[in-house]
Amino acid sequence: MWQKMYKIRYITFGCKVNQYETRCLEAAFEQLGFAQAAPDEEPDVVVINSCTVTGSGESRSLTTLRRLRRELPGAVIVLTGCIPQADPEIHLRIPEADIITGTKDRSRIPELAAEVLEHRRRIVEVGEYSGRESFEVMEYHSELTGAHGHTRAFVKIQDGCNCFCTYCIIPYARGRCRSKPPELLREEIVRLAAEGVREIVLTGINLAFYGTEYGLRLADAAELCCGVTGIDRVRLGSLEPERISDDDLVRLSRLEKLCPQFHLSLQSGCDRTLKAMGRRYTAEEYYQLTRRILHYFPDCAFTTDIMAGFPGETEEDFEESVRFVRRVGFSRLHVFTYSQRRGTPAASMPQLPQRVRKQRADRLRIVGNELHAEHLARQVGRTVPVLFEREEEPDIHHGYAPDMTLIKIPEKNYKKSLRNSIFYVTIEESGSEYCTGRITGECRISNKGE
Repeated sequence: MWQKMYKIRYITFGCKVNQYETRCLEAAFEQLGFAQAAPDEEPDVVVINSCTVTGSGESRSLTTLRRLRRELPGAVIVLTGCIPQADPEIHLRIPEADIITGTKDRSRIPELAAEVLEHRRRIVEVGEYSGRESFEVMEYHSELTGAHGHTRAFVKIQDGCNCFCTYCIIPYARGRCRSKPPELLREEIVRLAAEGVREIVLTGINLAFYGTEYGLRLADAAELCCGVTGIDRVRLGSLEPERISDDDLVRLSRLEKLCPQFHLSLQSGCDRTLKAMGRRYTAEEYYQLTRRILHYFPDCAFTTDIMAGFPGETEEDFEESVRFVRRVGFSRLHVFTYSQRRGTPAASMPQLPQRVRKQRADRLRIVGNELHAEHLARQVGRTVPVLFEREEEPDIHHGYAPDMTLIKIPEKNYKKSLRNSIFYVTIEESGSEYCTGRITGECRISNKGE
């Protein structure tokens, strides 16, 4: 097809959904005859999958694009993702990009790149969302991408958001909620299992809304994945707390393969701030949900996203949020400094000084580190199944427990690779970032429902 083998490089910003979509683009380009450029090799095409969830995130994406244009004057540069979708006029300010597309019709990008390579013309294709779109299915094959041989695969099953939080541009960048059809989800999971993947992580822009248009719930997707032979673990991505019902928890608790780690998006533990953010729950409602989850999953871990320095947040509001974080007992915090995002209601609210935002974020990170160390210390003495992923150095095997505790095994008796195997490990010591222990036996996972 080509007179030469075109080389391509991918740069991804933002969430796990973006990472999944980049993997799909890798497979699509591979099928068209493109090959990934080596780190020291100059690419013919660069694909930048952008993020616009915060103002700082958008700045990083565009700064990278401009730098690459200076370094690679002859390359075809593709800007895709949330930035162009949220701001369709971006092409007027970013002449450095040869191809600009949004979050729709991403499967056309390889075809567009081939056209620009042949005719050297600029292409801008950013389609508008009507609110009636169906889920865009993008093919993902681990053997065609850099994910080949990985133990864990992220699988996007939902796109879009209907919530319109005051700080967030994503409903404009991703459109309304829509879900992957169950039959296509099953095909993908079966294919990934055949390629050697043992753990599936279900992801989406607003994952808890999965299946709304089909009369389904997220539990349906989890049950489907757990029923596939060869898949030993299923993990849920970030969840909106108001969409999790007791019926969902009952169904999820019956799944032996479901990992008991729940990433419940919090953003703030202060009711006044939550209301200003446009969140749809109170701190107490969130807390009671965590207690119900603990009833069904006594050994589960809670992780969350939390924001520091939201407009109007007082010192008292911030301290209330910190107290709430300690009350829940999260195993890990993902702390974000509020970043003004133009086009959102919060951008026009009175802004806190940047130094105050940063100081509060730093204080939250200290609390998060303390909570993480406490969580790891509680694991000592437990025996847990660990899915091993790689060797960091001779005799050090690296894997994760179901609750996402990082386990390292300095096991001299296991000089062979343990990658992609599940063994029971008795945890003997904890540190600030991981636990260590000894292997006590191989774990066999049943395939109920097959």
